[in-house]
Amino acid sequence: MRNYDLEFLKHFSMVIGFLMLVTAGLIVGAYFLHDSLPPEVNPKAAQITEARIAPAGAVYAGETGAAAQAAAAAAAAAAASSQVAYGGTLDGGEIYKNLCGACHTNGVGKAPMLNAAGIGARAAKGVDMLYKHAIEGFTGPDGGIMPPKGGNPALTDEQVKVTVDWMLANSK
Repeated sequence: MRNYDLEFLKHFSMVIGFLMLVTAGLIVGAYFLHDSLPPEVNPKAAQITEARIAPAGAVYAGETGAAAQAAAAAAAAAAASSQVAYGGTLDGGEIYKNLCGACHTNGVGKAPMLNAAGIGARAAKGVDMLYKHAIEGFTGPDGGIMPPKGGNPALTDEQVKVTVDWMLANSK
């Protein structure tokens, strides 16, 4: 080996040795520093942070996305149905005024009006059929749309039935 090769190896070895000492010093320093950090005050701090920085939306694409979107819609419907609408009132007039009247007063979406020609004509199909259409939703042959539970999934079946009864009683 030549003299300048030996000189290079000697300097290179010293640099590597120095870098190893610095690395070992940083590891020891980090070990002692880690022990001196105070623990989290709130044990749920990580969950709170995750919730705060969670994405605001999601992209649904393809079959997997459609399944995720359907699951999200089902979860939203389940969350909404766990709460009782209008304080659980069984006053059909109150529910009509707050929800049903928006369509059935003006015929929005081809909804039958609250009169003998509108709701009264539908009574010929039978009350059970009216209950079914009001609870499950219905698309009529004329294109009229009745969303399930009037568009409020928080309504109970019993609340829907008393509202249908109230509408029938007041359509004469």
